[in-house]
Amino acid sequence: MESTVAQKLEAIYNLQLIDSRLDAIVKVRGALPEEVQDLEDEIAGYETRLEKFQNDIESFEDDIKRFKENIKESEKLIKKYQEQQMNVRNNREYDAITKELELQDLEIQVSKKKIAESGVKIEQKKADLEELSNLMKDRQKDLDLKKDELDTIVAESESEESKLQSERDKAIKKVEDRLAKSYTKIRANAKNGLAVVMVKRGACGGCFNTVPPQRQADIREKKKLIVCEHCGRILAGVEDEIEEEGAKTKKRTAKA
Repeated sequence: MESTVAQKLEAIYNLQLIDSRLDAIVKVRGALPEEVQDLEDEIAGYETRLEKFQNDIESFEDDIKRFKENIKESEKLIKKYQEQQMNVRNNREYDAITKELELQDLEIQVSKKKIAESGVKIEQKKADLEELSNLMKDRQKDLDLKKDELDTIVAESESEESKLQSERDKAIKKVEDRLAKSYTKIRANAKNGLAVVMVKRGACGGCFNTVPPQRQADIREKKKLIVCEHCGRILAGVEDEIEEEGAKTKKRTAKA
């Protein structure tokens, strides 16, 4: 059996009431969830940079090892050429060996220079790594504090939130799919999360723009779904100010 418009409005308004209570719970957490996420992302970025610094240091250390090996190799060649130089037969051979000795000596000087440069780079990277490590430790402390604060707040409302979520799961089953999709879309675009509102004091309960009397009469009849022409929110009904005042008067009389 297809639901009447009144039943559809009741179902969607009930869902809105539950979501509003869930929104209130989330609101208490403030910006903490976003702050925690931002800190986690920031620390992840630091970890990536630390890994790069460490890889750079290892790369420079490998360079130093290679340059030292080059020096050893050049020293062996120098010893070899010096021995050959003692047994040369003519000036041409002597000059050729002398050039090789000069070349190997130059190779040693270049390697020593490269070792010194790599050493300076390693020290700089180590300094950067230490500075970043200290910064990351500080941000980790901030993250731990924020997480503890958030966990405490979540724990305090966990039971109520779980209960409301269970109620929501049941409530949304009573709302037809197309209407539920519209509801979700309107909620996503509304700053206060209100997709379904009542007309209060002649105005939309979401954007507070005036709702004409004839339109209010149509809303009261609940024969069709009516949305606010200004904000697009679903108008579930009209709260009569006169009836509310009457109820207040009865309460005051009863107390007297």
